[in-house]
Amino acid sequence: MDIVTQAKLLMLYVGAAPVMWLMIGLSIISIAIIVERSLFFASVRDDFGALASGLTAHLRDNDREGARALLDASRALEAQVVLAGLDEAARGPNAAREAMAGATAVQRSKLDRRLGFLGTLGNNAPFVGLFGTVIGIILAFEELSQAGASATATAGVMASIAEALVATAIGLFVAIPAVAAYNAFQRKIRGIASNTEALSHVLLVHLEGVAARETWPTPHARGTSAASAPHLVTQRAEVR
Repeated sequence: MDIVTQAKLLMLYVGAAPVMWLMIGLSIISIAIIVERSLFFASVRDDFGALASGLTAHLRDNDREGARALLDASRALEAQVVLAGLDEAARGPNAAREAMAGATAVQRSKLDRRLGFLGTLGNNAPFVGLFGTVIGIILAFEELSQAGASATATAGVMASIAEALVATAIGLFVAIPAVAAYNAFQRKIRGIASNTEALSHVLLVHLEGVAARETWPTPHARGTSAASAPHLVTQRAEVR
């Protein structure tokens, strides 16, 4: 017995029903992930406009404690990233930038959790359904070859073809919601990443401004230095 015959006998023995039950199980897991991820994204949603304007106002007034309290009160993941940078603000802009980069990587892992399953399922569920369809068609032709062209054989063939089409339908039923949810979640992740970058720049602009003020003298100090220069020249001339 060659491998083709063995594979055909195995498919005839198993049938398309196990494939359908597999797809139903995967669809249940997919729905559970969609619900869990939807609740997660709802739990980390906040008014980004109010958060950004409040952070800008506090930092403009050099009120870092107020900025920290604002970020602590927010449930947005963007706030947690900026808070990590604010914790390292005393060490300078570069330290804050690196801290926010690390916090962004941690938050990204939270956002991407279980989405790989949805993407894989959405891409491959139609093929699993197609596998069930192929098995159903094999069953149909096997029944037709054994029973001939009688009415009973025709009914059996029609039943096998119907089973094959059901497998295809289940595959599409599983794949379409998974792909739609995956794309929706990816769009949310891109929005959160964009908001995080915007808030990070708000903090970095503040820190770099503070660093610049500490490096360069104020206009008043520069004016005082310039005004004292002629007096120093006069003193040197008198000494000579």
